[in-house]
Amino acid sequence: MPGFFVQSFGCRATQADGAALERQLATQGLAQAGCAQEADVVVLNTCTVTAAADQDARASIRRIHRENPSAKIMVTGCYAQRAPQEIAALPGVTWVVGNSHKHRVAEIAATGKWEAELVAQAAESGSNAQGFGSHEIHESQPQNFVPLEAVSLSAPAFTLVGDIFAHAELIAAPVFAGETIAEKTRPNLKVQDGCDNRCSFCIIPSVRGQSRSMKLDRVIEEANALVAAGYREIVLSGINLGRWGRDFQPQEKFEQLVLALLEHTDIHKIRISSVEPMDWSDDLISLVAGSPRIAKHAHVPLQSGSDRILRRMHRKYRPWHYAEKIRKIHEAMPEAAIGADVMVGFPGEADELFEESRSFIECLPFTYLHVFTYSSRPGTPSAAMPDQVPVPVARERNRVLRELAAEKNLEFRRKFLGKTLEVITLQQGDNDWTEALSDNYLKLRLAGRHDANQILSAEISEVSNEELVAVAKEEVALSI
Repeated sequence: MPGFFVQSFGCRATQADGAALERQLATQGLAQAGCAQEADVVVLNTCTVTAAADQDARASIRRIHRENPSAKIMVTGCYAQRAPQEIAALPGVTWVVGNSHKHRVAEIAATGKWEAELVAQAAESGSNAQGFGSHEIHESQPQNFVPLEAVSLSAPAFTLVGDIFAHAELIAAPVFAGETIAEKTRPNLKVQDGCDNRCSFCIIPSVRGQSRSMKLDRVIEEANALVAAGYREIVLSGINLGRWGRDFQPQEKFEQLVLALLEHTDIHKIRISSVEPMDWSDDLISLVAGSPRIAKHAHVPLQSGSDRILRRMHRKYRPWHYAEKIRKIHEAMPEAAIGADVMVGFPGEADELFEESRSFIECLPFTYLHVFTYSSRPGTPSAAMPDQVPVPVARERNRVLRELAAEKNLEFRRKFLGKTLEVITLQQGDNDWTEALSDNYLKLRLAGRHDANQILSAEISEVSNEELVAVAKEEVALSI
């Protein structure tokens, strides 16, 4: 039985796509290999949010081809959608399949069936298989077929990329934290894909397409399957998670999904990943604050605290709108973790505008930050903007904000010395310590050996610059 290995890069949504690919490949009769070096087919599910993400994917392709030259390498995901011919030119690549046709990855990798069909059609038409029109192959394809923009069957790789905005299917499967079955905890469930925003720095809409949502009954089904398997916490994720349900007729709101999960599943804890500031409605804040089954954790992307930079980024809120949302969340949940994505070095970010952003961040009750240095993406409006910020300047600004974030995080953690928090164990510990995560997103070392996936109450006994230390008190009973 041929063996496969899937390696995913980037965000939670990409990890969920990779898990779905593993499920589909196994259904096709392939066996999952332990690593890329042992696999007959290696699928690289790529990210393209930064130039570094592209570089990581290319480096992995070269390494796998060097260490396992007989393996067939398939490259899919966002980088494959954006620059298929660039990837196809790399030695060792057998297939390049864009996000538009990711639902066919398992079939192509397992059987090569579609490739054979296209070769036959090319021979019949006398074509070289470049630029197939949708009318030529639509009849033989399933209903979710996406018209082709680029098809190449010539060396060095078979390339298949279509119009991502014609793609209406959402593929995903739960992604688990942990390296072994015994350690898998906190499954990540992607319920939304794509984005209808057009931020000037972001390539994601052009590689993932329009916003689309997983149907509510399927979300409930997936969540209940996870509960039946023994999982205690699930993490809801998406490319633009707060837009869940807006593509339905009639429209539904994200808070309706969260409420349905509370009503129709026995999951102990729901954690909400990143939600844009305009989607933190008063109803959502009230729901999260009022339910002990929803983690007290809000990740609210900011990008910049400068109004001028936000406008250049084409973000849909102003700093004062954002600050109002953060203050509402903090007032409703004073002990909640509140985090943000922040970008430094965006074109036109003069010293005074960076200082405006830094001061804005300093004044808000953040408990952590994800700080990114701007990376120009071909095809985005910001790539052609004047006043590009020198890389050394942007890196220094990154350092400044990371230090500010560390100060805020330490201040937040110190508040819990001597207090008891609800935690979930992330993996089976050794004789001395077990890694755990609190309801309000604090990583800590729990004294003693504990099994993974346990919900415990823990008293914080020590706070330092590097870590939190806690002592387990008792197991927390499920509260429905």
